[in-house]
Amino acid sequence: MQENGGIFVGRPAGNLKQSVIRKIMEQIERIRHFEAMLDRIGPALDALESALDGFDAVQEDVRALSAYYGSDEWNEDYDADAAGQLPAGLKRGVLSEDGIYDVLDSHYQLTVRMLDTVSAILKNR
Repeated sequence: MQENGGIFVGRPAGNLKQSVIRKIMEQIERIRHFEAMLDRIGPALDALESALDGFDAVQEDVRALSAYYGSDEWNEDYDADAAGQLPAGLKRGVLSEDGIYDVLDSHYQLTVRMLDTVSAILKNR
């Protein structure tokens, strides 16, 4: 009664034609294949939703940081740091031109990537 790892349990396997068995095996493989896809997609969507929530939450910060970068205030702060007027223990990554530029550029590149991804999804829908 058991054939192919117990797939045909309860059926008299001897009564099934080879073509029928082959078709059922193909169906089983197809179902397993798409089930694995379903198992990957759910967690990926959950992770994307969480990441987008975090990304959305910092958009005002990105706009404010972008406005600060290169502004008169930023230049004053940069000059004060260069003159040694700020406390030595003060975290000052925002006064690094590369630090802010890299973050803003990454933000831009990720935004473009999201647009490309959304465009491809909508084209293929």
